[in-house]
This record gives sequence, C-alpha cells and structure tokens, in this order.
Amino acid sequence: MLVLGAGGGLELKVFAEGHPGWSFVGVDPSAAMLDLARRTLGNLSDRARLHEGLIEGAPQGPFDAAACILTLHFIERQERLRTLLEVRRRLKPGAPFVVAHFSFRQNERDLRLSRYAAFAKASGIEGSQAESARIGIGARLPILSPEEDEGLLREAGFTGVSLFYAGFAFRGWVASA
Repeated sequence: MLVLGAGGGLELKVFAEGHPGWSFVGVDPSAAMLDLARRTLGNLSDRARLHEGLIEGAPQGPFDAAACILTLHFIERQERLRTLLEVRRRLKPGAPFVVAHFSFRQNERDLRLSRYAAFAKASGIEGSQAESARIGIGARLPILSPEEDEGLLREAGFTGVSLFYAGFAFRGWVASA
C-alpha cells in the first residue's frame, strides 16, 4: 500500500496493526517526519519502506491501494492534479484510493474554520492556539471546494469517486484507479 504524506506514521501504524499481511511504502518530503514515523511504527517498521521526497520519486508500484490523509490541502490546485495523476499511475487497475483533507466552499470559509477552532477549544486546545490555527489555515492553505476536489480525482483518472466522510471542515473520498 502506498501512503502519500506518511508524516508521523499514524496511518501506517493503524493500517499495519489492522492488516498483518500488508506492507507499505510511505512517502513524505520531511526527513524529520519520517524519523517520527519510524518511532511511531516501532516493531512494525520492518513492514514499511519510507521514502523521503515527493510522489515523483516514489517507487513505481504497482500498488494494491493508496491513502493520502490530511495532505492534499497543502498543495496548490495544479500541483494537486499532478500529484493525483502520479498516484493513479502507480496503482493497479481498480485499486482503491482513500483521500481526506480540508475541503469546503469558499463562501463557507469563515463558518467552517470557526467551527474547526471551536471544536479544538472544546477538545482542550488553548483558545489562543485554536484561534492562531484558524487564522493560519485560512490564510495559507489552498483549500478547494468538495466539487473541485471530486473533479480533480476524476480528471486524474479515478472512477467511482464517493464521499465517505464529512465533518467540520474535512471531507474524505474513496475512489478506484
């Protein structure tokens, strides 16, 4: 399984614990985050090959599945399409791809980010930190609408695009290569 944006290894660990027969390739541009992924995986790390860099430098596969959790919202639209094309190219025909990230209509931006910050505060995050996160996310992330995100998945060649999660400012889809 290909995991794009392997970050600190949390998805890798969940997938590895839930599926003992699976092996993984994790891709992330940050060496520090991949070091954290190794520590997070612990004794499961022998089932994961971690690759520092972007998707273009990742192994060609073909992979049986792919996931990209909380990553695409950092990538500008055109680069996002290129990234999705590269993921699709590495998957076996019909392989599932799971993706989840910030996604909302621009006319809902203030509402969605305010709810995100309120939830963070209710979860124990210091109010000033939650507010700083809201401001930073709103200013820096190239967040697309759900329709744009679904359109990019289809443009990259994915089929059967289906929303499986919607909460606060996040959406998640599953699609087939």
